[in-house]
Amino acid sequence: MSGSPPLARQYGVTKPISLADPTEADIQRSAELEMFLVNAGLYERNEEALKREEVLNRIRLANDIFFLFLLLFTFQVVKDWVKHITRVRGYSDQMVENANALIFTFGSYRLGVHGPGADIDTLCVGPSYVTRDDDFFFILHEMLAQMEDVSELQPVPDAHVPVMKFKFQGISIDLLYASISLPVVPEDLDISNVSVLHRVDEPTVRSLNGCRVADQILKLVPNVENFRMTLRCLKFWAKRRGVYSNVTGFLGGVNWAILVARVCQLYPNAVPSMLVSRFFRVYTQWRWPNPVMLCPIEEDELGFSVWDPRKNPRDRTHHMPIITPAYPCMNSSYNVSTSTLRVMMEQFQYGNLICEDIELNKAQWIALFEPYMFFESYKNYLQVDIIAANDDDLLSWKGWVESRLRQLTLMIERDTYGKLQCHPYPHEYVDTSKQCSHNSFFMGLQRKPGERVEEGQQFDIRGTVDEFRHSVNMYMFWKQGMEIFVSHVRRRQIPSYVFPEGYKRVRSKASSATHQCGKLSSDDGDGCRQFKRKKNMEDDDAKQVPSEKRRSISPEGLGITSPEVITCHNLVNSSSGSPIETVGKEDNPNYSTPIGRVLGQGARFMEVDEHWQRDETAEGGSSSNSSVVTTPACEVSFNQSMGLGGNGQAEGSAEGGSNNLVLLATADSCEADSMHNMVGLQEESKVCRYITFSILTFASIFTVILPVD
Repeated sequence: MSGSPPLARQYGVTKPISLADPTEADIQRSAELEMFLVNAGLYERNEEALKREEVLNRIRLANDIFFLFLLLFTFQVVKDWVKHITRVRGYSDQMVENANALIFTFGSYRLGVHGPGADIDTLCVGPSYVTRDDDFFFILHEMLAQMEDVSELQPVPDAHVPVMKFKFQGISIDLLYASISLPVVPEDLDISNVSVLHRVDEPTVRSLNGCRVADQILKLVPNVENFRMTLRCLKFWAKRRGVYSNVTGFLGGVNWAILVARVCQLYPNAVPSMLVSRFFRVYTQWRWPNPVMLCPIEEDELGFSVWDPRKNPRDRTHHMPIITPAYPCMNSSYNVSTSTLRVMMEQFQYGNLICEDIELNKAQWIALFEPYMFFESYKNYLQVDIIAANDDDLLSWKGWVESRLRQLTLMIERDTYGKLQCHPYPHEYVDTSKQCSHNSFFMGLQRKPGERVEEGQQFDIRGTVDEFRHSVNMYMFWKQGMEIFVSHVRRRQIPSYVFPEGYKRVRSKASSATHQCGKLSSDDGDGCRQFKRKKNMEDDDAKQVPSEKRRSISPEGLGITSPEVITCHNLVNSSSGSPIETVGKEDNPNYSTPIGRVLGQGARFMEVDEHWQRDETAEGGSSSNSSVVTTPACEVSFNQSMGLGGNGQAEGSAEGGSNNLVLLATADSCEADSMHNMVGLQEESKVCRYITFSILTFASIFTVILPVD
């Protein structure tokens, strides 16, 4: 009796959606996609077709040699470090001789999808008596700091997965540490064995799971090579579209790997071109917060908490659960918020539309990777400026602040009940014309589409920003000169240094947004309206903004004013209340007498420059409907000439008096000791000048009226 043919292995927690084999057209599109990725520099090769394998093998050998050199360097450093700790702790000579540490890779290198210039994610496994807090982040940190080949050393001990970041000969390395419950680490340690988790703490489990998760992912996909190519493609797409950043609230490497692996399970016979298209098709229809899982969640006798919203109330709050496949199974995308999920879903829809056109031969792969025009997508932004005394301090300070930006998004969502949507952009910007050490991050703001507007409704985020600043200033490695400033800027105020070559791109009317809206009209009415809204905003800019180089919002000196900034016209002596210096008093019809004191320092009365008022009137229809007004933080009386009523609210014009949303937020205030006394501003450092004039206001409240459109 002949036996029945063996059943094909089922990958994942459900049956596959399709077992269809690729067509000739699918195979051709995959070849075109691979060529596009090669030309984009995502592969560490540049061979001709006839010499493909020969050149590839040479490059692989060179890469392997250099990579091996890096690993040997890291291994020798951590081994010497462990022996040093063992000796200092008073252990026997034999114990010192046996002391050992191992280095493992994880992330893109372990998955086989690393490209040129990629970070090297490494894990150091050490013995039980070598601790993370005292030994890793202090003693090893000091050893690395003394090495000439090591630069940009940045410890991040408070991260969800504590990490030491540095560069070795220009190559970025992320080094984690795990102290396992063994006095001596064996050379043949099997990190995939669950016994390695015995008697370790939660941060150690998370550190160890980087390697364990990567190994499990490769075991759970039907075709590793197809998975790798698809993952390269999707990671590149996510970076181009501004949604690749775990720390900001989007998705990082392991998140994208799990999402891609799940699509590979659902279409086990598909080639990369099919998998990319199916990726967007699947996740535009995914009903979040249903979790994405590669295998069933299993409990274990070790007792670590696993992701289970039935038992853990905190797990019920997760918006986009992407579950790791290695025990203990966790949600790798806990950073995702309502706002960032919204942004990603919009981008998934965009990708789905383009892929549909590619399959119909109406578009090429390059269309899928068009950069996202963030600074043309919103009318209002928050600008977060980070300043330090030198580049080394800025490196650590910036890393800390960036890790807290997600909290600002969550706080704004919480305090506005989700009615004010945020879009943190995971890119940093530097004004190269400034000599001080600084970075800027931006966040788009908009009212939730379709939200009913009530008369007199306001978004007051003064307390939100203060709470955020307070949490940031708790940095354990804070040094003199580390400052953070949060300010509101409208789209027309965006500084020129965020644009390539200092120019703002004026998009033509035949933009991709029009195409997107037309495609979305049959599927998602809200999406269509949103694309129409963004296109209208772009058209407004095309009419009002000439194609010329824009001025920075950071004028150099005290006497320079810009029509795009709020200028500080008075510094007031805190003891007498008399003006110390007046700039533009005779020329400014809106000049007003300074009032009050601010935070024990000299009160600084901020005015709206008359040119700014005229400029914003042209954009919004009236000065009261679109201008930015600032007043001292401690005052309850306001200047009528600035368009403010006695109740502190901007008086609406006939065009939109009661149908406006008002955003109130606080800019930062400088400390007297770090600012070297603002009275002598013109004689102080360039850092202070930069802070004063690029951050718009100090110790002030600014009111922004968001038009209801």
